[in-house]
Amino acid sequence: MPPSLQGHLLVAAPELRDPNFYHTVVLLVQHGQQGALGLVLNRPTEATLSGVWKQVSDADCRRDDPMHIGGPVEGPLMALHMLPAHSENEVLPGLHFCASRENLEQLVLTGGEARFFAGFAGWGAGQLEGELAEGAWRTVPASCRHVFSNSEALWEHALKEAAGSEVLGALKIKHIPPDPSMN
Repeated sequence: MPPSLQGHLLVAAPELRDPNFYHTVVLLVQHGQQGALGLVLNRPTEATLSGVWKQVSDADCRRDDPMHIGGPVEGPLMALHMLPAHSENEVLPGLHFCASRENLEQLVLTGGEARFFAGFAGWGAGQLEGELAEGAWRTVPASCRHVFSNSEALWEHALKEAAGSEVLGALKIKHIPPDPSMN
């Protein structure tokens, strides 16, 4: 089994034409021998959390964040956030995932950075590795900046980052300073 890609972005290759993933950026929340679970970061909807919340809970909701389509697989309401007290899984340092009713009920009462998702992207054992081998996805380590950035330009920026990482890896270059002219 290759190393886990949890905490990495899957950036859809320009050639990937599957309408569920065309020009998407997926954050891998879990990745292991049993498969992978990810959330599409760049598919916001017109729906708001407060509107959706009324359909799933009678509890109070103090947030009006846009909802995101997390992927083509139906599932519970899920969130990525920066509050360790409401975490079920630390995806990467400082970024947490939750889907339990208890954690979501607390999260919707707080402020701070959070993204809310309906649906998710899922892969069975070995399926994602096959898609990676076929070239359907590029990978790049994720950061909180990716998760909470403007989702409109995310795919283009992440694709450039992934291409740069591939070039550096092929050339075995470990670090490029932000301003190479200062070398």
